[in-house]
Amino acid sequence: MSELTHINASGEANMVDVSAKAVTVREARAEAWVLMAEPTLALILSGQHHKGDVFATARIAGIMAAKKTADVIPLCHPLALSKVEVQLTPDTERGGVHIQSYCKLSGQTGVEMEALTAVSVAALTIYDMCKAVQKDMRIDGIRLLEKRGGKSGDFTA
Repeated sequence: MSELTHINASGEANMVDVSAKAVTVREARAEAWVLMAEPTLALILSGQHHKGDVFATARIAGIMAAKKTADVIPLCHPLALSKVEVQLTPDTERGGVHIQSYCKLSGQTGVEMEALTAVSVAALTIYDMCKAVQKDMRIDGIRLLEKRGGKSGDFTA
């Protein structure tokens, strides 16, 4: 097992020095689910939700969150992302919304946290917009699906 990179020799939390790393293309994909009752999903899909377009709002929130990851995760590097996508797909069989994100940049550190932050905040935004009609929605399955680039190599869940 690898060592924890955010802990220094004295056991203190620190920000990793990436200045010696090569600039390479790095990509990451993540997913999350917001599970809800059929009437809640139907309300979202009908476009009749009193707060507006739930998917558009969640998509923008996820993109904005990816760009601000370093502001909320203390030891993350601020990154100049070149691409952020957030896709929201209704799933009537499972009863909810499947959220996927994709983040990309050319840089010295990966974008896994940005992809995970994007899906998390998109899911929280859906919850926030729909909590008036259903408080027992469940955010589930937040995970990294894949990452490409960097010294540690590629990963696929």
